[in-house]
Parts: sequence; C-alpha cells; structure tokens
Amino acid sequence: MEKELLIECQRNDRNAQRKVYEKMAGKLYTVCKRYLKNDEDIEEVLADTFYKIFTKLNQLQNHDIFEAWAKKIAVNECLQKLRSMKSLYISLDDQFVESPDTLADTVSFEKDILKLLNFLPEGCRAIFNLFAIEGYPHKEIATMLSISEGTSKSQLNFARKKLQKLLVNHNI
Repeated sequence: MEKELLIECQRNDRNAQRKVYEKMAGKLYTVCKRYLKNDEDIEEVLADTFYKIFTKLNQLQNHDIFEAWAKKIAVNECLQKLRSMKSLYISLDDQFVESPDTLADTVSFEKDILKLLNFLPEGCRAIFNLFAIEGYPHKEIATMLSISEGTSKSQLNFARKKLQKLLVNHNI
C-alpha cells in the first residue's frame, strides 16, 4: 500500500479511504470467508474491520506493514463475531455443519480448502485457520480464544482428521 495514500487516509480523505477499501476489500473478504460462512456476517465483520482500520490508522507506526495489520484486524473481528455467536466452544462429537453429501457439488478444485473448511464446526475451523493458515502458535490461540492450549491442539487434530476423511472419501 502506498504510504502517501495511507497518510491521506489518516487525514480522513474519503477518496483515499475509498481507494484503500477497493484495494483491500477482496483480500480481507477472503480472510473473513475462512472464518465465517454467512455472507451477512462476513459483510458486517468487513464493515467493522474497515471502521477500525480507518479510525486506528494513526496508531500504525510503520506503513510498510499495513496489509498484515489490516489482516490481523479482520481476523480479530471474525473471532469476536464467533465469540458473540458462542460457536467457538464445541465438543469433538460435533457433526458437520452441512451435509457431507453436498460435498461433491460444492467442492471445486480452485477453492477446495475454503469449501472444505465450511464442513468443519465453526470453532474447529477458527483454530485450524489460526494455526495452519495464519501461523499462530497454540499458546497464542488459547489466549485469543480463552481456551486451554490442549483444547487448541485437540481441535486442530480434530479438524485435520475431518479434512483428511473428506479428502479421502471424495477422492479430492
């Protein structure tokens, strides 16, 4: 992201904010889609994310890390939304959110992981995303989600096994 554009955003220049939104909306939407399935929830979280970005941009010391900073805000907003939905606290006995019979219809090769993640319970999916995609360690995930480190590890293991089973059973 161009430093000058971000400086204009800090000055509340609406045109600059629109440009930043246009450049970042797709990337941040994809991040949100990994955590949330409902389009209304994604749009709500995306709006909250951009509100925080534009109101807290003056706190960002290094403009070179803007995209990573914005992505972290999006992840945190998704987790906050999941907490409010009380869907992070799942048992290992939880079933698929959707019928696995629809897997063959919904999984396409170019978006296989995103679509497969939709077949995991939301809490399990959040932990998988945080660990496997975002790169957070279990200790930090446990702190972020107010769960034990062991719960984070077991939910990740559960997610991996479910994903492997889906891949094997459907020859993906």
